[in-house]
Amino acid sequence: MPVNKNANIRYRTLDRCFRDTRRKYFIEDLIDECNEALLSYNFEGGVKRRQIFDDIKFMESEAGYSIELDKLRDGKKVYYRYADPSFSINKQPLSHAEAQQLQQAIITLTRFRGLPQYNWVEEVITNLEYRFNLDGKSVGVVCFEQNPLLEGLEHLGTLIDAATARQVLKISYHTYKNGGRDMDFIIHPYYLKQYNNRWFLFGRNDETGQITVNALDRIKGIEPMGDIAYIAADIDFDHYFDTIVGVTVPDDPTVQTVVFRTTEKRYPYIVSKPLHPSQRVVDRKQCILQIEVAPNFELEQKLLSFGADIEVLAPEALREQMMKKVEDAYKKYFESRTQNQT
Repeated sequence: MPVNKNANIRYRTLDRCFRDTRRKYFIEDLIDECNEALLSYNFEGGVKRRQIFDDIKFMESEAGYSIELDKLRDGKKVYYRYADPSFSINKQPLSHAEAQQLQQAIITLTRFRGLPQYNWVEEVITNLEYRFNLDGKSVGVVCFEQNPLLEGLEHLGTLIDAATARQVLKISYHTYKNGGRDMDFIIHPYYLKQYNNRWFLFGRNDETGQITVNALDRIKGIEPMGDIAYIAADIDFDHYFDTIVGVTVPDDPTVQTVVFRTTEKRYPYIVSKPLHPSQRVVDRKQCILQIEVAPNFELEQKLLSFGADIEVLAPEALREQMMKKVEDAYKKYFESRTQNQT
């Protein structure tokens, strides 16, 4: 069974104390050391004497680390020290549970294999497999959706580094407006998000002061701007996307109740994979559901992707917009069929 973070911190702290031959660690000292270590990792509440005795028992067991511990008397008190001062649980081979956890981490790392600027991943994976005697052939059991041929991926590492280091950038960007043209602008990079198998950069446009959304496949060049002071984000990106589908915050970010009806056949699929975290059932018999979002382009595209299996009931403005798109599509197919028949 995997060890939780709280317990792991206690075991590593006890290991450090047991290896220290310069000081005598009595049970009260071990409790204090563990509580101090937990507090440094923002764990509150602390541990009691019973917990430390249980930890020692576990560390001595075969299920734990099989440590050999001397319990030495100093008057009426007992202090604890490794029988072999050179011993450490950090030198122990991986347990089966730890090996499984590391294997899962390697599987996650393989997602970046083959992507530009992530060649180091191959070296890290190979080193982990060799160092911990893990079977590399068993890694490829999970496939993440990724398109290594997508343009702009070569900028991903640079943009992550810039956002982390708070580095202002000059971006050369291709826009599709006005027939398509390249433009340069200064941006304070804040956040990167993947949606629909594409990557987007969110940052503050230095000229307008507005948050912009920039697709990485349209970035043609990046230049660091060391002479411009970085302006930190005043947005909590952990919740920035809570009220939208996709990545585009509309000009009117007002949250609306979007009600839609689906077919009996499609209903269980939409319930099991909601269009938005706010989705809830309104009427099971009528297969009516609703979500609380600010309507945007990505929501319209998501709804249209279900074809005739979804009908928007409210709000009226969104229903009219969907009707217009369906009507335009119908005309294209109907006119094409009519012309072929003639």
